[in-house]
Amino acid sequence: MVVSSNSVLQMLGTPLHNNMIDAHLVVVIEAFLVIVGAAAAWVFPSAGANWFRRVEKGCGNHARSRGLAILVVGFLALAARAALLPVEPIPQPRVHDEFSYLLAGDTFAHGRLTNPTHPMWVHFDTFYALQKPTYMSIFYPAQGLVLAAGQVVAGHPFWGVWFSVGVMCATLCWMLQGWLPAGWAFFGGLLAVFRLALFGYWGTSYFSYWDNSYWGGAVAATGGALVLGALPRLRRSPRVGPSILLGLGLAILANSRPYEGFFLGLSVTIVGAVWLLGKKRPPIVVILKRIVAPLLLVLVPTICAMGYYFWRVTGNPIRIPYLVNVQTYDPVPYFPWQSMRPIPEYHHQVIKDFYLGWTLDGYNTAREHPFKSIGNATLRLATFFLGPLLLMPVAALLLAHPRKFLSGLTKPGKARLLLVLCIVPLLGTAMPVFFNPHYAAPLTGAFYALIVMAIRHLWLWQWHSRPIGRQLVRAVPVLAVAILVLHTSGLGRYLGIPAPSRDFGRAEILTHLQGGREGQLVVVQYAPTHDGLNEWVFNEADIDDAKVVWARDMGASANEELIRYFKDRRVWLLEADDSPPKLLPYPPIGAAGP
Repeated sequence: MVVSSNSVLQMLGTPLHNNMIDAHLVVVIEAFLVIVGAAAAWVFPSAGANWFRRVEKGCGNHARSRGLAILVVGFLALAARAALLPVEPIPQPRVHDEFSYLLAGDTFAHGRLTNPTHPMWVHFDTFYALQKPTYMSIFYPAQGLVLAAGQVVAGHPFWGVWFSVGVMCATLCWMLQGWLPAGWAFFGGLLAVFRLALFGYWGTSYFSYWDNSYWGGAVAATGGALVLGALPRLRRSPRVGPSILLGLGLAILANSRPYEGFFLGLSVTIVGAVWLLGKKRPPIVVILKRIVAPLLLVLVPTICAMGYYFWRVTGNPIRIPYLVNVQTYDPVPYFPWQSMRPIPEYHHQVIKDFYLGWTLDGYNTAREHPFKSIGNATLRLATFFLGPLLLMPVAALLLAHPRKFLSGLTKPGKARLLLVLCIVPLLGTAMPVFFNPHYAAPLTGAFYALIVMAIRHLWLWQWHSRPIGRQLVRAVPVLAVAILVLHTSGLGRYLGIPAPSRDFGRAEILTHLQGGREGQLVVVQYAPTHDGLNEWVFNEADIDDAKVVWARDMGASANEELIRYFKDRRVWLLEADDSPPKLLPYPPIGAAGP
């Protein structure tokens, strides 16, 4: 019997997409639509003016109720993603990080902070998961808690991701209200819904991976928005509420993106210190009661809880799981100016090949071509958060009012303060070897505040008494709808946009195996040319009780030891690098080994 991922898909009635999405093509097509829309706004600056005014008036009336505006933005993010489920269904994990976060979520969902080391752990050794001193994800717990909530409350971790994106968009609207008038804050919240809850091109999907994977992004963006939203409120009037939210934001960052969160916290501390030491500072009693005390009320328990969590996972309250993983597996430095560490002993060649192949290649590229690496990271950041659609208003304002644009960034004001808050975190984000857009998630609110500030200025621009700037701004939501239709209606196929790749085959075979009556054990065999990014061996928190257990092929003798341990399971041999992957009954013990 041979079960391939294609045959499983045929049984499920689901097409298999082998093509990776060409992100460059997608961006080019969006840029083309933006150019056409901008040209139409220039030629027809008054088209649909009456209709736009009615819509703007209605939105403005709703935006005046700040609480209602926040709820509307959050609800739209949730409703829009739910409406896309027929087109973009619940995602399957693909990347190493996703499986690690899912391990954390499954652990928390079972009411544990970590799991005991399995007696056969060497067969399950894998990426971004500790096996000793306990079996657990290497990452900080915030994203895992979100996934656990989805698993416990709604039966699947995805619903935790889904809800976290809605909370993020609502929090971004609240943050923008601290920097902008209510109507423009609402507009910025809607832009965030479109770009972060729906479309943000990256990897294998033209849908935002923050809402379409398990990597995270939304949690850290929420933490950053709370920090950035509390700051202007405290500067206007020191109060306990914003101070608590500031502390909560810092706590979320410490447990989601601590490295980038540290730099944002450092920037906020510097700005806050300048204010508190200035001539307009509030009385010292007010500072202690309304700022310092509430912050300590949040941050001290957070630090204690983190220490307890580290102690349960690694046996030491100041020993971080991530660093334990680095010491155990990864000789490649985090920063390009650091030297390679000694190569550790590996139990599996595929893990060694990954760290001394793909990871080492990234390190060498960052060392040999630092400006190219920073340029690529900048392009990825701009493509994901803004894309051609949201870059268009900035470019238009720069061309229309270059002096006003530059003076807005250099003169004292909100825009310059936001830039100051971004400088240190952006420098910190640019230093490591690798970059993904969710690394910059703490700065999401600052990015969208600056974009909306530029759009506000563009709104007032006229050319020979023609309201071209206003029409360019109005074109943004129209083009957003056009992009939505393009990617959800199938029209993209006619423009040469390939369908996004769902998975490399693991999810389909897992679904097939979970349909069996008995427990399953899959021994995964790789070819020498195996791509380390396509990893199959990831397991649930409770390995012994899992319906399907994935293990590495360690040769006939070691495999037989594992098979005897799982004596009541049906055993398979997976030839993972065949095309398609082949699932074969494992030869009986005593027969010729695989």
